[in-house]
Amino acid sequence: MALKRIVLEIGMGTDIRGIDYTKAAVRALRDALWHNSLGVANALGMDTDAMQVEVLIGVPKPDQVDTAQVLAVLPHGTGTVKVVEGGMEIPNDEGTGATVIASAAAIVRLDIA
Repeated sequence: MALKRIVLEIGMGTDIRGIDYTKAAVRALRDALWHNSLGVANALGMDTDAMQVEVLIGVPKPDQVDTAQVLAVLPHGTGTVKVVEGGMEIPNDEGTGATVIASAAAIVRLDIA
């Protein structure tokens, strides 16, 4: 058998005032996942925990994301998190803060023939 990509879920998350890259990343992954209910594993006679999920997060400062907190969002399966440069940071008018926008992709794979 081989791992096959079954689903690609995408989402966006923000931290409006706190400049918290992890919070924006977690919200982006939740946005991607919480709009779906995947029945593909059950339809194939597999347990939902058989899913392998590759999470990609895009934020302006990748080193400021706690990947363990992002990974904890996954309700099923096992996963990995990779954070890359992307998303946006929009400074406020006073120059004292910013809004962080993160993008997320969750690539779901199953080991099927």
